[in-house]
Amino acid sequence: MDQEFTEKLYQQHTHTSHLVPASATCHFAEDIIQLLFPPLSEKRYKSFADFEKHIKQLRQNLEQILGSMAATLPEAPDLLAAETMEKLPLLQTRLAEDAEAITYGDPAAQSIEEVIRTYPGFKAVAFYRLAHELLKLGIPLLPRVISAYAHARTGIDIHPAARIGSYFCIDHGTGIVIGQTTVIGNYVKIYQGVTLGAISVEKTMANIKRHPTIEDYVVIYAGATILGGNTVVGTRSIIGGNVWLTESVPPYSRVYHYPQIKVRQAGEPENVLNFSI
Repeated sequence: MDQEFTEKLYQQHTHTSHLVPASATCHFAEDIIQLLFPPLSEKRYKSFADFEKHIKQLRQNLEQILGSMAATLPEAPDLLAAETMEKLPLLQTRLAEDAEAITYGDPAAQSIEEVIRTYPGFKAVAFYRLAHELLKLGIPLLPRVISAYAHARTGIDIHPAARIGSYFCIDHGTGIVIGQTTVIGNYVKIYQGVTLGAISVEKTMANIKRHPTIEDYVVIYAGATILGGNTVVGTRSIIGGNVWLTESVPPYSRVYHYPQIKVRQAGEPENVLNFSI
């Protein structure tokens, strides 16, 4: 490489005020989800004391991660790590509700354990809920690292600042985008390819609500796009596949469009050689 470029790059490295260890953060997130859900765990414990030792180690791991960025934190790393661990019972309860909603909402799901072990929707929501709790504690950057990791793992992009209620069901999930200021109620079900996004705004409007509100018991089918901070989908509404929606709809609405699809039946062509091997 060019010497001038190399020296410039070196100066950038040496003047970085803090480092966010992405790999350690993602490993910590995986460990927390495995701790809360034994079907995912790759670790076995010799005794209860061994189990307690593992939990203590997880807290110390987070404290070490936070210590590398202490100057940007609202509290001391040890206090934030302890507060995070205190949130684990609530986190497990919320995720168990999500797993139950997915199991109930998908006829193909044979059990809650199958959902926990194999469904990308559950994994994406698990990482989201952990990242959301870290964000609520005022921890910068780490929530985005976790959400980016979840996006890479599952194909589902949920901003950690989004507010999502209980019993959230993602079916299939690939291609879902849920923006920063989205608000989702309880018992909502979303299929693959759904976007809850913002209509294009100026950067100066970053702190306003830009993404839609989805009320309780709403179902949004594959490929639907719902945009805008003032857009509210009323309770128990159904949004059909591939709908483009930028205005509010009242409760109990059914929103869909008629596709212009034509099917023409043709006879079997003559002189076609059919064979098998």
